[in-house]
Amino acid sequence: MLTACSGDSSDSAPTATSAALEQVTVTDAEDDTSAPQVTFEPGSVDVEETETRVITAGDGAELAGTELLSFDYATFSGATAQEVGNSYAGEPVGLDLGDESVLVGLRSGLKGQKIGSRVLIAIPPKDAFGETGNPNLGIGAEDTILFLIDIISATTPLEEATGAAVAPAEGLPTAEVTAGEPATITIPEGYAAPAETVVQPLIEGEGPAVAAGQTVRVTYTGVTTRTGEVFDSSANSQAGFAEFQIGVGRVIQGWDKGLVGQKVGSRVLLVIPAAEGYGEEGNPPSIEGGDTLVFVVDILAAY
Repeated sequence: MLTACSGDSSDSAPTATSAALEQVTVTDAEDDTSAPQVTFEPGSVDVEETETRVITAGDGAELAGTELLSFDYATFSGATAQEVGNSYAGEPVGLDLGDESVLVGLRSGLKGQKIGSRVLIAIPPKDAFGETGNPNLGIGAEDTILFLIDIISATTPLEEATGAAVAPAEGLPTAEVTAGEPATITIPEGYAAPAETVVQPLIEGEGPAVAAGQTVRVTYTGVTTRTGEVFDSSANSQAGFAEFQIGVGRVIQGWDKGLVGQKVGSRVLLVIPAAEGYGEEGNPPSIEGGDTLVFVVDILAAY
């Protein structure tokens, strides 16, 4: 719901707060898993340009508009005053503010806000879902969307792993990494598959530890011990990196097991047996049933 194709909009600064946003009342939630109560009269929030109102000013840095952001939100139809989504009951949402597919009004409304702030953002159709609206959310073609956002944290992603080199244990596969290219991973002759995932840091980063539920940005290359040939690498993707939620079963078990707890900036070698990879079914055509996988992963950000 945070993304749309609305090519006619421009990423310009939001206008000053109008009387519409001044009429919105925000009341703190009674617990940490409930959204704050947002009340306003149906149809009273109707704007021509994206507008913002700071409810509580944070004391963190101002957002430049290119960061990876972690936040909680609740969203409302300006026409009906009904909530159409919120994140407060679950994990905070991760969002790339530099991603042009994110709602234009959301990006412009967050730019310049301080980390730790609670902000209202009213977004007209031209800066949101355009002429079609979003029927799945109950947002009509002429409806203003109202966001309440609590900005939790923001980070600027690294380009590659950085930190202190770590001497790996003897006998493990080795990796040579060149930025922007698939890594070269060499499997020792006669290498025996481990019973459980082997996690070997090659560079220990200086950033915060990755927590389960966060979105991570990584670069990676993977091979099987059977062939030693690259079956996948983020270097071959258009973005040049990959992002996914970690520690919650969205990726193979060996990744969840190996990356949670590692520090941002780290380069990690993962040797993953089939039981914690793709099992006896494999992932054809490159990964056969029972294959052991070897990855080298640079952790660029977690948010």
